[in-house]
Amino acid sequence: MHFDEEKIERLITISKQKPLLPEEFIPWELEPKEDEKFLSDCLVSLHGHPLFDTLSPDQKRELGRHEMVQSMYSYAWTEGLACLFFNKRLLTLTDNTSPEYRFLVRQLIEEFRHQDMFASAVKAIAGKAIIPNWIHVWLAKISIRYLPHDVMFMSVLAVEEVADVYGKIVRKDEEVYPVLRKVSELHHIEEGRHIFYTKMWLDKFTQKAGFIKRTIYSLIFLTNIVFLRSLYVRKEIFERIGVDDPEYYYQIARRHFKSKFAAECLQGAIEYVKDFRGFNALTRPLWRRILGVKLA
Repeated sequence: MHFDEEKIERLITISKQKPLLPEEFIPWELEPKEDEKFLSDCLVSLHGHPLFDTLSPDQKRELGRHEMVQSMYSYAWTEGLACLFFNKRLLTLTDNTSPEYRFLVRQLIEEFRHQDMFASAVKAIAGKAIIPNWIHVWLAKISIRYLPHDVMFMSVLAVEEVADVYGKIVRKDEEVYPVLRKVSELHHIEEGRHIFYTKMWLDKFTQKAGFIKRTIYSLIFLTNIVFLRSLYVRKEIFERIGVDDPEYYYQIARRHFKSKFAAECLQGAIEYVKDFRGFNALTRPLWRRILGVKLA
């Protein structure tokens, strides 16, 4: 694998010289105020739908809290899966002085800090995550064990792109609890380096990919986005906030969130797939139907 070694060395230097430690960067001592939100309105599943107005102010706030917990838990869990893959990748690299090896070690350090940070943030807002179901777990195990490295890096990038958008939105929203804003800011800053590296790593594969390979990469990207999205909106949340018919609210929220998610969270993913010409007669209809995106 041939990298621009100067750029990789620069990323390593930044990681070492300007570490963002959650213990210092985030004002954990602050308690959430009653008028502060836990999640930006545009990311709350039901916000903007008439059914949202049937909720009490407390239920609206609680819905945001539970869905923020789900997003942070999901990032921590998928970053744990990514770390398994990164360690697997490290075992194939014999030169531990190479830029790739050393950057992956730095990324592992940061990803483990992120997992601890998200766990602390969930605790700070008294959250209790709804764990992935058996299908999520089975797909994760199969992917880590059998998928080739280029497909796994593409999978990691898909999750990183969505997580990065969430971070941008939340960190800019002054109505959100400051601890969550700083968590999102830290994650956004370091995730930017990880995204840059992953795209650089994948360049060799995407630039020479033919029609079949580009189609596979596009479907891998789509599948991982659906996988992550499915962890956010859960029926149990509506049971917890005390609505009369949790199943009904869940089904409406799930469909409504699909359109909000497509509008708010997928622009970066779409641009990247366009860059490697991953949209074609086979993939474009699937992205439109499954993710609800608008493609030319």
